[in-house]
Amino acid sequence: MVTIKALSVTAGAALIFCGTAKVAAAATFNDAPLFNDAARYSTTISANNDIADIYYPNPSNLKTGNYSFPVALLLQGANVDKSDYSEYASTVARYGFVVVVPNHPRSLPQYGFTGLLPETSQIDAVLVQMKTENSNSASPVAGIVNTQKLGLLGHSAGGAVGLSAVANLCLSPIQCEGSFNRPNELLAGAFFGANLRDQNGVFFPINNSGIPVALLEGTRDSRALPINAEKTYEQIQNPPKALISILGANHYGITNTNNPTGPIPDPNIPTIPQDVAVETVARWSGFFLRASILDDKTAFDYVYSTGDALDPNVSVISQVKPVPEPSYTWGLVILSASSAVLGLKKLKPHRDARQWK
Repeated sequence: MVTIKALSVTAGAALIFCGTAKVAAAATFNDAPLFNDAARYSTTISANNDIADIYYPNPSNLKTGNYSFPVALLLQGANVDKSDYSEYASTVARYGFVVVVPNHPRSLPQYGFTGLLPETSQIDAVLVQMKTENSNSASPVAGIVNTQKLGLLGHSAGGAVGLSAVANLCLSPIQCEGSFNRPNELLAGAFFGANLRDQNGVFFPINNSGIPVALLEGTRDSRALPINAEKTYEQIQNPPKALISILGANHYGITNTNNPTGPIPDPNIPTIPQDVAVETVARWSGFFLRASILDDKTAFDYVYSTGDALDPNVSVISQVKPVPEPSYTWGLVILSASSAVLGLKKLKPHRDARQWK
């Protein structure tokens, strides 16, 4: 069963043997976070007065170990308080990141909305703030932040903002006010319960310029339908990219509790325990950022090859390299088949959209 999940079904005994060897090797892999503990403090983002919680790895040799942790900005869902992400954010931090979780209040009277809602301007504001935190000797993260490397995390509306940022779009006024230019520091994004489409249901092309993108979605999400995550995945122009389905999770599989106070609830009851869902989303987010930002080969293999077979709570579709232009030469046909056998590109049957209705 594991072999069938991990590999294409078009090969014979040699392919099955290759897949079995890969799974056996992967079984020795430890998917636990790199650090046992994470710490947290709060600060004010000077550029916009947002209050933010900052999570960071906390080994005993934090100040003497010559650490340099990239920044991961978590863009919240609409009216989801930053405190509701504490378990997720602390777990991602333990994979080697300084995770920033701001509360960003906004007022959009034309839509009758006042509350917490992310926008693209937060990205530059947080980058500036983390440079200040890194150089301030009184800051708990002084000297340990790599401010040249940024990953985006996002939930729901925050994931949509992250996707538009990766695509270098300014979708006014809900996601962007004024203008936006994607910073050079932005190297990857992983977004849960999110898609990117207009009010008419038209999905935006996501010209990510080679920035790796992962979409994580709960199979019981009724607020951001899984089929819309799949359609958004198809719009991501450049691999690497991944679509990671969390089996049994609903729209709030990333928050400490199901249906936290404030946002619109998801009527679908999750069939996966909440703590398992949060850990799963955080683990895949952490590994995806490590693979994309830190060139961690072990993390890369986990995301694009071995992790799907090892984790019973997920199903993964991914693409590592661009699909070659159509050709009718036998040479390319043989090359394509060889790539599948060697695990260079993970292939899975396309899921029938009808299963999500």
